[in-house]
Amino acid sequence: MILSDAEWQAVLLSLQVSGTAVLFSLPLGIWVAWLLARCQFPGKALLDSLIHLPLVLPPVVVGYLLLIGLGKRGLIGEWLYQWFGFTFAFSWRGAALASAVIAFPLMVRAIRLALEAVDTRLEQAARTLGAGRWRTFVTITLPLTLPGIIVGTVLAFARSLGEFGATITFVANIPNETRTLPLAMYTLIETPGAENAAARLCVIAIVLALTALLVSEWLSRWGRKRLRG
Repeated sequence: MILSDAEWQAVLLSLQVSGTAVLFSLPLGIWVAWLLARCQFPGKALLDSLIHLPLVLPPVVVGYLLLIGLGKRGLIGEWLYQWFGFTFAFSWRGAALASAVIAFPLMVRAIRLALEAVDTRLEQAARTLGAGRWRTFVTITLPLTLPGIIVGTVLAFARSLGEFGATITFVANIPNETRTLPLAMYTLIETPGAENAAARLCVIAIVLALTALLVSEWLSRWGRKRLRG
């Protein structure tokens, strides 16, 4: 399959955006999942609802909220730009942020379910033997949660690859900067005579998503097998 330079750029940019989104959201995802799985505090139900809100909101709404919050004239974005010369809007970093926000609930849910399946008696035994909270988490909880972390990471990566609505609303459709795979397909569909190029990108999107899901399943089985061993 021969792709043009613009099509290759869209594919590589999608991989860059999705990888960045997952890399930076994973530590926060683990912490939030642990917080929801192991802690009781006022407002827990509200926090849980806010985290899962991007799953039910139209992605365009999420993109609009990011724009008014982190755009150059946004509530936080204006301050970031004035003091640090940094902006998320209309850049690939904003695309990564939008993808991370949309995919974050999937990551948190998978990790939380894995944490809830861990036998807390193992953690209590480690604590009675003198292990601190952090050491118990690193040596007991985290390894036992590994299959869920893997699944959540790969699912978030796959969801990030397909993100469209929040991305185009927040960072627009800029060639070589924010035009990821879904946005490139949208552009080609709107372009007369570009049906073949759109079909090629469609096949690539299917292959990437299917590969991510297969890798997620394989890694999950590997993690469970390793824990049983």
